[in-house]
Amino acid sequence: MPPIELKDSEFLEIRDHMKRHFGISMGDEKRTLVFSRLRPMLREKGFSNFTQLIDFIKSDKSGEATVALTNRLTTNHTFFMREAEHFDLLKSRVFPWVERTFGHEKDLRLWCAASSSGEEAYTLQMLAMDYFENKPGWNLEILATDISEKVLAQASHGIYSNESLSTMPKEWLKKYFKTYDGSNMIARDEVKQNLTFRKFNLMEEKMPFKRKFQVIFCRNVMIYFDADTRAAICSRFNKITEDGGYLFLGHSESISNMNLGFQYVQPAVYKVTR
Repeated sequence: MPPIELKDSEFLEIRDHMKRHFGISMGDEKRTLVFSRLRPMLREKGFSNFTQLIDFIKSDKSGEATVALTNRLTTNHTFFMREAEHFDLLKSRVFPWVERTFGHEKDLRLWCAASSSGEEAYTLQMLAMDYFENKPGWNLEILATDISEKVLAQASHGIYSNESLSTMPKEWLKKYFKTYDGSNMIARDEVKQNLTFRKFNLMEEKMPFKRKFQVIFCRNVMIYFDADTRAAICSRFNKITEDGGYLFLGHSESISNMNLGFQYVQPAVYKVTR
C-alpha cells in the first residue's frame, strides 16, 4: 500500500471546512499539523486517503464526525491563573463596578467564551466566590463554553492533576478543592454549582442568551480568526454586554484599531461604550 499523503486539494478542503463552520483560519504552515492529527483518524475508520475522510465528514448527518475533526484540530492549552494581571483587574476594578451598578439585583453574569478544559472558568468562579463571600444574596452565574465536547466533558468533572494545580494559591486549594486520588484533586460541589459548561460555536450569529453579561472572557482564541471574523464576533459581544461592561482578550490579541464600541482599558482589556 502506498504511503498516505495529504494532497493540496484535500488540505484546502479541510481548511475551508474549518473556516466555514468554525471561523478558524489555517494557513499553509498548518499543513503538517493537519496531517499528523488527522492521520490516526484515517486508521481508526479504515480509510486509505484523506478524500475518504472528507466525504465521511460531509455525509455524516449526526455531526459527530465534524465534532471529532474539531477536537483533533483545535489546540486546547490553558492553565490556572494564566495572565494573572487580568484577574487582579477583575478583583480591584471590575467586581466593585458590578457590585455598585447591579447591587439592586445582585446578579453576576460572566461568560468564559473559550473555556477549553476549564482552568480559566474555575479560576473566575473561585475569584468571584472570594470577592462576594461576605456580600450576602449575590447570585454568581458563570457560563463556560467551547466548541469541543471533549474538553467540556473534562471541565465539567472538575478533576485536575496535582501538577496542574501547582500555580494556584494554597489557600484556594484547601478551600475549593479536595483530594480525588493520589495524583489528582477535584473541585468541591459548591464551586461547580453555579458554573455551567455548554457547547457553543462563536461563529453563530444569534447569541441565545436571555440577559446581557457584565463581563466576557474570550482569551487566546481570536488568534485563530482573520480580521473580519474577529470584528464580527466582537461586534456580537458588544451587543450582549451591559453598557460599561468588560471584554478580556488574550495578550497577543487586540481590537484597538476596530470601531466596535469598545474603549481600551489596558492591554487586552476593553470596556463597552455606547
